[in-house]
Amino acid sequence: MNKASTFSMIGADVFIEGNLSATADLHIDGQVQGDITCTSLVQGPSSELTGLVSAQSGHLAGTVRGTITISTLVIQRSAHIIGDVHYESLTIEQGARVEGRFAKAGSEVPMPVPMPVDDHPLMLESD
Repeated sequence: MNKASTFSMIGADVFIEGNLSATADLHIDGQVQGDITCTSLVQGPSSELTGLVSAQSGHLAGTVRGTITISTLVIQRSAHIIGDVHYESLTIEQGARVEGRFAKAGSEVPMPVPMPVDDHPLMLESD
């Protein structure tokens, strides 16, 4: 068997609770609650992933809740990412939603900047 052509798929009707590790390319259309480690990840638009995601390359189109570390990452327009994203190369299609912070590989995710507190709130007067 040629390792370069190995491909694994998790169908839309599959729910997995637990960590996944694959030496192959992985296509996920179902739901996974657990950490995922693979060479290349393709996520379908109806897929939901909860946990850490690590891969060399990835195309994300569904919902991800957790930290993502993917060297070459494409976030497709249907994607909804909730968590921090670590990358070397990044493409985000118009319409994709990301709620989190981005950090290029080798850098730390910046700490959130606290908003200044105004001791004198603005008061609006009406006639």
